[in-house]
Amino acid sequence: MKTMTCKQLGGACEKEFHANTFEEMAMLSKQHAMEMFQKGDEPHLKAMNEMQKLMQSPNDMKAWMDNKRTEFNSMPGDV
Repeated sequence: MKTMTCKQLGGACEKEFHANTFEEMAMLSKQHAMEMFQKGDEPHLKAMNEMQKLMQSPNDMKAWMDNKRTEFNSMPGDV
């Protein structure tokens, strides 16, 4: 199991997510983002706006995802 924060995944806070795969990690981050969106959390809304800009370019979004996947895969597992 590995740990990444919301901020490491493009978000706005230090909430930790724990997952065995990058896909699980991305799903946890997405769920958290949706909760923060529903609460109208301004820092998260700003981070989501930045992600929206990134999503305008499929190549940029793929590069970002590949980078985060590499970061996840290179991390040691939690002790």
